[in-house]
Amino acid sequence: MISFSAVSKTYRSLLGRPVNAVIDFTLEIREGEVLGLAGPNGAGKSTLIGLLLGYLPPTSGTVSIYGMRPRAFIERHGIGYLSELIAIPPSWRAEKALRRYALLAGVAPADVQARVDAAIELLGLGEHRRKLIKQLSKGNLQRVGLAQALLCEERILILDEPTHGLDPMWTQRFRELMQALRRPERVIFIASHNLDELQRLSDRVAIIDHGRLQRVVDLRQASAAAVSAPYRLVVGGGAEHVTAVFPDAVAVSATEWDLPERPLPALNAQLSDLMARGALVASLTPVHSALEQQFREAVAQ
Repeated sequence: MISFSAVSKTYRSLLGRPVNAVIDFTLEIREGEVLGLAGPNGAGKSTLIGLLLGYLPPTSGTVSIYGMRPRAFIERHGIGYLSELIAIPPSWRAEKALRRYALLAGVAPADVQARVDAAIELLGLGEHRRKLIKQLSKGNLQRVGLAQALLCEERILILDEPTHGLDPMWTQRFRELMQALRRPERVIFIASHNLDELQRLSDRVAIIDHGRLQRVVDLRQASAAAVSAPYRLVVGGGAEHVTAVFPDAVAVSATEWDLPERPLPALNAQLSDLMARGALVASLTPVHSALEQQFREAVAQ
């Protein structure tokens, strides 16, 4: 389990002024869960990751992993980490880089090649294993970064913008991989600007803004709780009835309208009226996902 208890981190600017990057942040991340971290640029996400990895000491409060200080835990037990910016010497070959990272991660020399082969297979890097790092595309480099984070069966995985640069096929493969990596005793921590990915992958998402934890969204409950939201209505016939039933609808095209938010009972009653008049409802979808709606509310200025 990972615990942040009243954690604050203050830097000093070049002019000597204090800059509060994280303020009184308290959160527990449970065994077996995937926790997402979301926030605008400059919200404090990178500082939180630095604190969690033990790269930065908190100005006040405590950070612990299974009751140990982060660096002590990592030095004793290891951790799987994918950084936002992958910096591998460009003259190394992909397979050679992974072998070196495996040794640095404490893999026994006799097991290194098997671990590297398994990671290459898992991330579909077979045809790229002998390429120089500088020859790899952005997406393939990202997959090398993911491969190094998964060389060991670590209890803690920290992934910073893991789908950055991945094409749609590998984004889908990554989702499947995350499901396969779940363990009752494992914690997976994902920081991302991609709210759609966090909604698909996470059990909970912590939203941070201006260094403060704004809210924690339990995605198993958020959809059910989102009883009032704007919608996109698409009809396959009877378009002339839409504005009669929904006078506040905003036309997007001849067959599509945006409906301002309203409670579900009112929405259902109006839809029944619309269909009773002969309209054919092709689809009705929220304009924002449950997480996006919560994010917009949490970081509203």
